[in-house]
Amino acid sequence: MASKFSKETYLYWYELMQLIRQFELTAEEKYKMEGKIRGFFHAYVGQEAIAAGCMTATRQEDAFITGYRDHGLALSKGVSANACMAELYGKATGAAKGKGGSMHFFGIKQRFFGGHGIVGGQIGIGAGIAFAEKYKGTDNVVLTFFGDGAARQGVLHETFNLAMLWKLPVIFICENNNYAMGTSVERTSNVVDIYKLADSYEMPGDTVDGMSAEAVHDSVSRAVKRARGGEGPTLLEIKTYRYKGHSISDPQKYRSKEEVEEYKGRDPIKQVLDTILAKKLASQEQIDEIDKRVNETVAASVKYAEESPWPDDSEVLKDVYVDKNYPFITD
Repeated sequence: MASKFSKETYLYWYELMQLIRQFELTAEEKYKMEGKIRGFFHAYVGQEAIAAGCMTATRQEDAFITGYRDHGLALSKGVSANACMAELYGKATGAAKGKGGSMHFFGIKQRFFGGHGIVGGQIGIGAGIAFAEKYKGTDNVVLTFFGDGAARQGVLHETFNLAMLWKLPVIFICENNNYAMGTSVERTSNVVDIYKLADSYEMPGDTVDGMSAEAVHDSVSRAVKRARGGEGPTLLEIKTYRYKGHSISDPQKYRSKEEVEEYKGRDPIKQVLDTILAKKLASQEQIDEIDKRVNETVAASVKYAEESPWPDDSEVLKDVYVDKNYPFITD
């Protein structure tokens, strides 16, 4: 049976997801085993299909904004592995000049607006970026990502209300990985189907299999079409799973090893790889070449980070306030 997705799409998904996975695993090693990375660290391992499906359903001009589990989405939008790893190392060549660390990746040229450490804080900002796009008359859309824990923040309801009232071109994506830190969805609210929160605002909402790049692509594509057409926002609850703890220091005592292994059985990268091989979209030799390219990219990013300079002391007070001459701000 022919697939509606092309060979190029599947190979793109596989390489992107492998890049995210290997970047995260390498960075975790540099943190835990070598002490090269410090501070907070929230891995995206297991959630890669969301980044992959969202990328093929959008254009480069469309903006992404997310919370502090941001490495995978930054890489997907084109922030280089070099800039991402250097930021984790706190180096001047990092995506945020070494000042933001793991939780505050940024790439204005790539239309990636963070990386935000305040739980749910990016929800309102994402709608604000969408307001700017509508005000300027573009047909760009904004994908605003947040976790299931952030869905309990008051800013979500205020933002949903205005986004629907003004028909903003924003897609709200709840990356529901089942646990807000160590607290399950069932322990935080009587409403466990997060997509139903959209009903109060007469906003379209849907639940999506976040372990499937195909399912993510399809659902986001529908929401993007609606937003570009001036019909306003959509809420997508994309059900996924993080294989690692909430952060690198999380002992994960709130869930069983059996639960984690069950989700690993539906690994998004393996699903895409199985499809590629079953449909003979690429040979094992071609897959090996992709893996080699990814590993070389990640290894190069480590070398780049380790050889990059630390920020100069003169940088401490810079970027605290916006310079009126900042090239991206107009009067």
